[in-house]
Amino acid sequence: MKQLIWPSIMAKTQPELDQDLNKLKGAAKMLHLDIVDGQFAHNKTFQFPFKLSQHFHYNAHLMVKSPEKWVDQHGKKVDLIIFHPETAPDVSRLIKKIKAMKRKVGLALLPKTKVQSIKPYLNQIGFVLILMVKPGFYGSKFLEKDLKKIAQLKTINPKIKVIVDGGMNPKTIKKARKADFFISGSYTTKADNPQKRINALLQALDRSA
Repeated sequence: MKQLIWPSIMAKTQPELDQDLNKLKGAAKMLHLDIVDGQFAHNKTFQFPFKLSQHFHYNAHLMVKSPEKWVDQHGKKVDLIIFHPETAPDVSRLIKKIKAMKRKVGLALLPKTKVQSIKPYLNQIGFVLILMVKPGFYGSKFLEKDLKKIAQLKTINPKIKVIVDGGMNPKTIKKARKADFFISGSYTTKADNPQKRINALLQALDRSA
């Protein structure tokens, strides 16, 4: 599978969401929604009855205390749902629930979360997101030491698709090149020309291959 860049959106209002969606038309087919409830991290995004454009597919990274509630309310709006194992009382049950909705499912790893802690679930899911920054905001510091998790995950399950999220630019993406997908927020979504920035990231990946 070809490596892809997924621009991320952290909208606080529908007008802000619409502005980002319009800007990203033609630049990407899959967008990454960062959902933050103000409890899991010190920020609030998508805490309104949001409406999404039909021009894209979506994945949702749930940085929320009650992921199952979000899945019940909004799960059918997106294609892939990624949640943090620390937030689910029964991880396997929530995985099965998301699959029953005909949605893809992934788990997210905070910088402090060890790969071994999700090993029991790696044969139940298709994706793991490695958070390379502290959660909740654009532009946080890139934590390079957590790149070792890519190899750890692939060793346990070579078929797992690894998503690297946070701090992506042409320099850092080279270091993360063994991942399958790359989330980029401030570098792409907030740029004047997102397509140009996405191309720069893909070119950096090609040069590092």
